[in-house]
Amino acid sequence: MRALMDPGLCSRPSRPSESRECLIPGDSPEAIMGPRSFISHTDLPSMNILFIHQNFPGQFKFLAPALAQRGHRVLAMIMKQTDSREWQGVTLVPYAATRGSTPNVHPWVSDFETKTIRAEACFKAALKLKAEGFSPDLIIAHHGWGESLFLKEVWPHAKLGIYCEFFYHAQGADVNFDPEFPSKYEGDACRLKLKNLNNLLHFDIADAGISPTHWQASTFPLPFREKITVIHDGIDTLAVAPDSNAKLTLNRNLQITQEDETITFVNRNLEPYRGYHIFMRALPEILKRRPKARVLIVGGDDISYGAKPEASASWKTIFANEVRPTISDEDWARVYFLGNIPYRYFIPLLQLSTVHVYLTYPFVLSWSLLEAMSVGCAIVASDTQPLHEAITQDQTGRLVNFFDVQALSTEVCGLLDDPASRQRLGHNARAFAQQHYDLRTSCLPRQVEWVEQLGEA
Repeated sequence: MRALMDPGLCSRPSRPSESRECLIPGDSPEAIMGPRSFISHTDLPSMNILFIHQNFPGQFKFLAPALAQRGHRVLAMIMKQTDSREWQGVTLVPYAATRGSTPNVHPWVSDFETKTIRAEACFKAALKLKAEGFSPDLIIAHHGWGESLFLKEVWPHAKLGIYCEFFYHAQGADVNFDPEFPSKYEGDACRLKLKNLNNLLHFDIADAGISPTHWQASTFPLPFREKITVIHDGIDTLAVAPDSNAKLTLNRNLQITQEDETITFVNRNLEPYRGYHIFMRALPEILKRRPKARVLIVGGDDISYGAKPEASASWKTIFANEVRPTISDEDWARVYFLGNIPYRYFIPLLQLSTVHVYLTYPFVLSWSLLEAMSVGCAIVASDTQPLHEAITQDQTGRLVNFFDVQALSTEVCGLLDDPASRQRLGHNARAFAQQHYDLRTSCLPRQVEWVEQLGEA
């Protein structure tokens, strides 16, 4: 496997907004948020707004500061230790669980026990806040980790809005989608039913929900689905934009520009849920047919969503080892595993992409796909349900059957041979992202409106 990105990799720092679930140390608020004039002050009565996210700011990285900027008092309870007590006008309230999960607890209830422990910790921290005189008019929570489960016991009159990311299903979504990795335990459907307990208990106390995509909202059951408003977190398309001057340096001596033929593939972690195994199996033919192409693969060795492999090796190593015997040393030297890279390097990487590949099970849609669209990438993506909101066949990208390795190879190589189609698809993809997912003109104003209307209801 080829070497990693070095510090100082990027020849020109980009102007992006942070897009992972935590802040990059050293990034200034302005680098993350953009100009302070983003959202104007409101004439509405000021509200006390409490955000709950164990890894704040997460999906609320624009919304929480925007509400503070509009004159609301905004607090965020976070399950991570920080020396800072303020971020972009938001007061930070760290707290921690005082116990761990029970060893050898029944596997069907282990997930809910963990969520209960987090909820108890948040409950106790909320009691302390209440004793200090804080009373929220509105609570906005990513409830997926359970923290917000008991907050209505502390503040029964506060409105609660929850971030509806995903509702688990034994069939028709991610579970058993991939026949190569079927459920091996007959009780998986039972486990998932209990895994949804946290969701179901929140439905009884939540006043409204917000979901980033229509497909994700559709996974939630009626009647609560009718309470969900679909508004994406937003892409700052002014910052995440094409740049013909972008350059990257690999291994301190190999400079890549837009003159080079570059294939990009991005996961948080390299695993089957995001089609890493399919992409790797397409590489032998792609490398053989494209002798000048370089392949830049971003992602860590851990697990974000699916199960760990039974072997001691990571999924990354397992599938790299699977295809390596069919790839010559010369071709393998053009494959670069970059690991998890700082965000300031991520946008230039997309700006240099000749063809970007994005694959996923029917699951949560990655921000990286929309960022690639905003940059104007020519995209080859899996023909799975989450993609259908963003990628229209041969308009904003090309869709291939998730499992069809040959089709993926053919489509990538075909686009590499067709600069006119790449330009058209990239232009259309960026225009679509600007129209539907732009942070400043669409998503953030609608999010702010959703919050303030919920507070007034």
